[in-house]
Amino acid sequence: MGEDQGQFWDRVAERYAARPLKDPAAYEEMLVEVGGWLQPGDRVLEIGCGTGSTAVRLGGTVERWLGTDFSAEMVRIAQAKEAPEGVSFMQASAETEHDEAPFDAICAFHILHLLPDAPATLAALRRQLVPGGLLISKTWCLRDFNPLMRMIFPILRARGYMPEIRQIRARELRAMLTDAGFVLQGERHFGTHRHSRFIVARRAE
Repeated sequence: MGEDQGQFWDRVAERYAARPLKDPAAYEEMLVEVGGWLQPGDRVLEIGCGTGSTAVRLGGTVERWLGTDFSAEMVRIAQAKEAPEGVSFMQASAETEHDEAPFDAICAFHILHLLPDAPATLAALRRQLVPGGLLISKTWCLRDFNPLMRMIFPILRARGYMPEIRQIRARELRAMLTDAGFVLQGERHFGTHRHSRFIVARRAE
């Protein structure tokens, strides 16, 4: 039996934390975009926060930022960082329902394609949003990749270089969000990664 998601990310956490950004300009552009959707009084939940880089950068612009990840090692690295007041990290699965809910916004960056049951998780996230609250996501739509490139993914997975990944198309991602009770507000990509879809969706009233 292969590793589960938590085990995989625990194993690669230190290496992941030390790896430089491949496209710093695109990341900075994303931070500006996300910040434009948030308000100073917002309470934000981030699932799949990893080593906490985005929480540290944006957490000081809102009232509360709770970063969660299913990897204990990722959370440990995040907790060691100097974060703004109101930012905290905890180990939790993506579908965990938190006592602090409801949130004004939920961020899910590069995690929806890693979930074994994304529709169930989206339903749990919707329940934790205020009416009209935002789900701000960025998701790899690997099914839209060149077929030759997609052949590499199972090889990388078998060799332990890649976690279990759900291959979806951008149109399937949009349908998944609308089926879960969200209204799409905007979609784009940053830099050259056009298959990494940034989508903002609002919880339907």
